[in-house]
Amino acid sequence: MSETTPRRQKPATPAAPKGKTLKVTLVRSVIGYDKKQGEIVKGLGLRKIGHTVEVLDHPAMRGMIQKVRHMVTVE
Repeated sequence: MSETTPRRQKPATPAAPKGKTLKVTLVRSVIGYDKKQGEIVKGLGLRKIGHTVEVLDHPAMRGMIQKVRHMVTVE
């Protein structure tokens, strides 16, 4: 008899950020800019132009936003 393997469970959906948040929207393409800036945009969770994400308002995220301020808008 063959043993059955347990089914994979769906990964838990990430909880909504707690505390103050910033809405960050990508308004310019990362093409033509330094590769590192593209990685920062990806680290913020942005995928394509017009995509908006909410990130926690803390110094690390503010630093990332500062590095790509010419490509994003912040609310």
